[in-house]
Amino acid sequence: MAGGSFAPTGEVKQYAGKVTGFVVITCIVAAFGGLIFGYDIGVSGGVTSMDAFLKKFFPQVYAKQRQAHENQYCKFDSELLTMFTSSLYIAGLLASFFASSMTRLYGRLPSMFFGGFTFLIGAAVNGAAKDVTMLIVGRVLLGVGVGFANQSVPVYLSEMAPAKIRGALNMCFQLAITIGIFAANLVNYGTSKINGDYGWRISLVLAAVPAFIMLAGAAFLPETPNSLIERGQVEKAKAIIQKIRGTSDVEEELQDIIDASEASKQVAHPWANILEKKYRPQLVMAIAIPMFQQFTGINIIMFYAPVLFKTLGFGDEASLMSAVISGLVNVLATFVSIGTVDKFGRRALFLEGGVQMFISQLLVGVVIGKTFGTSGTGTITPGSANFVLFLICAYVAAFAWSWGPLGWLVPSEIFPLEVRSAGQCINVAVNLLFTFIIAQVFLSMLCHLKFGLFFFFAGWVLLMTIFIFFFLPETKNVPIEEMELIWRKHWFWGKIIPQEDDRAQSKPRPAQG
Repeated sequence: MAGGSFAPTGEVKQYAGKVTGFVVITCIVAAFGGLIFGYDIGVSGGVTSMDAFLKKFFPQVYAKQRQAHENQYCKFDSELLTMFTSSLYIAGLLASFFASSMTRLYGRLPSMFFGGFTFLIGAAVNGAAKDVTMLIVGRVLLGVGVGFANQSVPVYLSEMAPAKIRGALNMCFQLAITIGIFAANLVNYGTSKINGDYGWRISLVLAAVPAFIMLAGAAFLPETPNSLIERGQVEKAKAIIQKIRGTSDVEEELQDIIDASEASKQVAHPWANILEKKYRPQLVMAIAIPMFQQFTGINIIMFYAPVLFKTLGFGDEASLMSAVISGLVNVLATFVSIGTVDKFGRRALFLEGGVQMFISQLLVGVVIGKTFGTSGTGTITPGSANFVLFLICAYVAAFAWSWGPLGWLVPSEIFPLEVRSAGQCINVAVNLLFTFIIAQVFLSMLCHLKFGLFFFFAGWVLLMTIFIFFFLPETKNVPIEEMELIWRKHWFWGKIIPQEDDRAQSKPRPAQG
């Protein structure tokens, strides 16, 4: 059976209750923790295309891009410039390991609050920066905030949302990321028009706004039932379940969470246990999906968009406006995913998005190759430039309803409670590691691979689409505590999970309520 695409239906539980306004509002507010990640992705590329910013911190890059016959592929190639962009991601990677322990021991909300507070400090440092060292210190603080937010918010959403709309509510996190990117693009476009040399400071310090939103959310939102039960607060957890499900009949769901919590308490060392064979499918997905997400090349488009459009021959203002357009497409296409993920499933969106991204990147590479060749010299016509912008928007749209939100949704919903924090930590760490690697080498790769860079990412998109087709089962409408069933039914993973674990899972469970 190609791909093992069918999830079991008869054995999966459906809990009592309904979709309440309270749970929808709670999840939307929590999801806006993604604003800080999105704003940073969008703002960094914008300020690095501003002349005032480059003259102050990266004068060599500024001088190089002003040379009339400079190779278009190489004019932004600078190790210091890439360090400014990518330092955030290595800091976020390291912070995610500490965030994992905080999330498990103290709850999801303290991690969200600490992330927002650290991001707020980083925004202030960056806005007041006097030299490159101060810039990078600010970026590191922003990275710590991103690491904590990306660790806690997706888990919070998956645990609070009812199974039937878990995909849509979890995807609000990705929607918040896209809104953050779009807002940053608009801010960059506006501040670039300010006379004087301080427009970039406004762009950087306004990162404090999404940080304040995240702090407010963490201060007023309820903790998840799973986290409360992990810490022995069963009655409080029951009251929260009744409130978010809109029914008093919550004994079955409560008991399942208690059972999962009891099992998790037997796991003294989740980092060791997650390496066991029975967790192999989830571990592979927690590594492969975030890695593949970065090898779509999306963050190249998002945080280097103005630089990329400037490289392709767009003027200063046109490059920033093009980034605004692609950012708006990113936001709108995410709504497509929110409206379809729980109807058509995760696999359908992954596969369609992969095909569309593959075709778009191939065509971008062809157009740029015909225009600039391998020498990097030439002038792109307005028609070709607009066609490239259209292709990039088609690529961004495909990502926004597939690998963008699903790259966060799927890893956050597949782990059992006993290893969930460790699993989400791995997901975030791998995501930020490969974001760092791509950010660090992109400008150099563009200089050396030239238009072939787009063929490079297209090849990766083809590979990851094949991977999804064969190895990811469908997870839509499956309660999070019942997720192990889909792996045991899968054509490939069912052979990997130990048979003794199958027998243990088939034993009668304790009476419910």
